[in-house]
Amino acid sequence: MTRLDVGLIGAGGIARAHLPAWIELGARVTILSTDGNAEKLAAKYAESGVTATHSMAGLLDRSTVVDICTPTFTHRELTLDAIAAGKHVICEKPLALTAPEAAEMADAAEAAGVLLFPAHVVRYFPAYAAMAESVGKGAVGTPAVLRFTRSGAYPVWAPWFCDPALSGGILMDQMIHDLDLARMLAGEVVRVHAKLRGRQEPGAKPGDVAVGTAVLTHASGAISHVLGVWGLPDLQFRTTFRVAGPDGILEHDSTALPGFRILAQGTRPPGEGIPRSPMTESPYLTELREFARAVDGGPAPRVTARDGVEAVRIAAAAAASARTGESVELKISEEAAR
Repeated sequence: MTRLDVGLIGAGGIARAHLPAWIELGARVTILSTDGNAEKLAAKYAESGVTATHSMAGLLDRSTVVDICTPTFTHRELTLDAIAAGKHVICEKPLALTAPEAAEMADAAEAAGVLLFPAHVVRYFPAYAAMAESVGKGAVGTPAVLRFTRSGAYPVWAPWFCDPALSGGILMDQMIHDLDLARMLAGEVVRVHAKLRGRQEPGAKPGDVAVGTAVLTHASGAISHVLGVWGLPDLQFRTTFRVAGPDGILEHDSTALPGFRILAQGTRPPGEGIPRSPMTESPYLTELREFARAVDGGPAPRVTARDGVEAVRIAAAAAASARTGESVELKISEEAAR
């Protein structure tokens, strides 16, 4: 691949997951952050040629690709600025806080002739990638009932997560991975019913809990159940899925171990919520390599800008349902109908 010049915006947990992958791919990386951590992160990787800049203009001047690893409420403006400068963009999930904003970002990229890649990294985790491949090959027949769970410690270390006006809350920030997977496997979603429990407002502290549930009805008739938990500080990160159809069942539990397990007691050393993995290759590397190859003229990534828009649309519908207690009907978009 041609060497990429990457402008990495942000220096938090996700940026620190992306940066080693970019270095392994041979990219020249420039970091921009408003929290004063860009210089510290660049210094840690100085031997790999990583540098910091103090301005968006400086970052754009040195970049052909912009990687946005900032809080959700900043995504729209940063993405539109990068697209206006003619840069390809990878943007962390969710693309935006609302479906119209996400669609605006996707439309701008299409009009400019650049790639907008939503960083839905769970599609690149081996168990999920293998499951998607198996379903695509007909291993279970047409999916009929799908169940997904995702749980981990409440991310109180970054206060913006706790404010739905900034993050979208658990439905938009955490559960969007599984909402995206459900749509990928079972097709377009036409109805959403969701509920929220626990604390989901500014000022959350260790020991607070938030739980979200969403039931999706797909145009195919399939039903997806999605559960998300932000729990106690020592709650072990865990994901599960179960995909059932007339010809079989596929299931996975990221913590599947025999015997007795204590999942949470209430305390543990502070963490930043990026789950560790025993995999031989980081899914972040797999994800960024696929994007880099697409930028270099290779095949399109498995996640499209429209996938990112639709995931936001489903999550926003879930949030509306949780507020009202009523199901939300979704029309199939024009793109999906074609």
